[in-house]
Amino acid sequence: MQRRMGEAVARVARRVNETVESQGDTLDLADCKLVAFPAGIYKAVRSVTQGIHRISLANNELKALGARFATTFSQLRELNLEGNLLHRLPQELGSLLHLRTINLARNKFRHFPEPLVAAPALESINLEGNEIAEVPTEALANMSSLRSLNLRANPVCPAVRLLVRPLVPFELLLSPEGNVPTA
Repeated sequence: MQRRMGEAVARVARRVNETVESQGDTLDLADCKLVAFPAGIYKAVRSVTQGIHRISLANNELKALGARFATTFSQLRELNLEGNLLHRLPQELGSLLHLRTINLARNKFRHFPEPLVAAPALESINLEGNEIAEVPTEALANMSSLRSLNLRANPVCPAVRLLVRPLVPFELLLSPEGNVPTA
């Protein structure tokens, strides 16, 4: 067990160092068995945070993301958090002025993550495979940049299905009614 933990820590350190040394725009920490975003990363990447536009934390075991994440990576354009254990997002995520795409598929959201409606440049939201039954239709309709919302494999209630279609000016992806999981 300790050996696997050591390997995971080494993998994270190697990926962070690659991003810092290359001054790349992508920080890929997918499949690193993370249960939290390591605080030491903030210090390690401080010289390149403004240049990081893409972060992948997919397929970890994250249960939460702190406010510091959004304030540190303020130039973020793409955020992949697919396949974690998240059930809420920090309010500060809504202040990411350049965030265009967020993937929150296969997490534990029971409610639509409200901070997303405040993100002004958000074009694509993937919430497939969560436990969301209701969505803030009016708030979503006011998101002028939103082009695609994926709510497949969520127990979206029938009333929302009827209400959403005429209100939203973007592509809405829902599971067929017979294939919707129940909460």
